[in-house]
Amino acid sequence: MLNYIKVLSSKRTIWWLLFTSAFCLELTALYFQHGMGLNPCVMCIYERVALFGILFSGFIGILAPRFILMRLFALVLGLWGAIKGLLLSIKHLGYQMNPSPWEQCPVTVKFPHTLPLDQWFPAIFHPTGLCSEISWTFLSFTMVQWLVFIFSVYSIIFMIILLSQLLGGRVKNQRRLFH
Repeated sequence: MLNYIKVLSSKRTIWWLLFTSAFCLELTALYFQHGMGLNPCVMCIYERVALFGILFSGFIGILAPRFILMRLFALVLGLWGAIKGLLLSIKHLGYQMNPSPWEQCPVTVKFPHTLPLDQWFPAIFHPTGLCSEISWTFLSFTMVQWLVFIFSVYSIIFMIILLSQLLGGRVKNQRRLFH
């Protein structure tokens, strides 16, 4: 099974699927913000950045999926984005489910001075909402609960694909030893 996943990861189709899914989620976030008028909070912006990590991972994988170093770089970047997004969305969920005056999200984003995304692209990365506010639900789950699910799925997928890169060849060779 790991060999099959390793072979799939060396093809552009899987990376296009990853890129497209992250791109659609980014477009959805922008639609919520600009089309529906939902104000993103600081945690929403950080989660958006983590999703961009996954998007860039898919783009790198599309460029050179057969080159193992590029594929590993894309997988590590994607896994970082997925785990970072998961941790951020879990923290954000805590702000929503247990609002308290002493545990609140920051008012402004803190990007590095060399990468002030909120100044370069304010339409995408400028927060205007509150983290504890629940302004949208679908199937009785909040947007943040959906993000916890989405980032969990991405994390599992990236871990399995990364594991296939590290163990895929070994599994195949071990099977030959026993036959």
